[in-house]
Amino acid sequence: MSALRKVLVVDDDAVVGKSFNRVLSQKGYVVTTAQNAHEALKQVREQSFDVVFTDIKMPGMDGVELAEQLKARQPWTPVVIITGFGTTENETRAKAAGVTDFMRKPLSPEMIEESAAHAMRSPVVPMAARLELVQPSEVHVAIEAPAVAHPVRQIALFLAAPFIGLAYAVAMPLVGLAALLWIGGKALLQTQAAKHAPMFLKNVALLAAAPFIGLLYAMALPFVGMGFLVVTAAKALASSRYAPTMTRFLGYAAKLIAAPFVGLAFAVMLPLVGTAMLFWVGGKALMTRAEVA
Repeated sequence: MSALRKVLVVDDDAVVGKSFNRVLSQKGYVVTTAQNAHEALKQVREQSFDVVFTDIKMPGMDGVELAEQLKARQPWTPVVIITGFGTTENETRAKAAGVTDFMRKPLSPEMIEESAAHAMRSPVVPMAARLELVQPSEVHVAIEAPAVAHPVRQIALFLAAPFIGLAYAVAMPLVGLAALLWIGGKALLQTQAAKHAPMFLKNVALLAAAPFIGLLYAMALPFVGMGFLVVTAAKALASSRYAPTMTRFLGYAAKLIAAPFVGLAFAVMLPLVGTAMLFWVGGKALMTRAEVA
């Protein structure tokens, strides 16, 4: 018999609890006693038991009512009624509540051991059925516990909201302009001037693009000329006897020019990287807390 088999004995007579403890502790059971039904219900809320033995006649709530409440909360827990004052009405109520067995006083060690073994052999309710039969308040707690992870999603949505709004503000005018151009082009193709439309649109596009093309040339030509000058100078330098010295000088100059930009990149990126790591560590901690709960 495993020592994990736990028994609750409910009787206002302390001698009965001691008798159960003396007999069953030798068989590997752990026996807990309660003096009345209210104390028993408190014990059941705090820990689980493999079988509950309860006297039928106790001050306050009697054993049959206790059995009804226990079976309503935990239908899978076997309940055995102990009685010296059995009546047909009480036995009918107890059977309707789903008690496993009845024991008649006076009790003997053999009766106690046999009743406990019989209760342990009673069918066990599957876990799926237990979840269906458990009290609604308990189901609520079991289902809502993992919701600790929801704040992570809420924080992410809160941080993303400005960027989503900005994306809509930028994209909607472009989408509207594209739709307008598509509708206008479709209407134009359906007119008599459709055959002249491609040439007209081409001329309009060239006219609209001309300033940008000129600006592009104006911006690019100095760089092209400078690049050509640098290439020519580099070729001439490479063929001279000062080439190694100039190469080192140019390397130092390039590093000197690049240093502010590298520093700027670090200054811009480090806060972003630090913020990302902070959110990652916080999210991981929340997920760990959710799993533990």
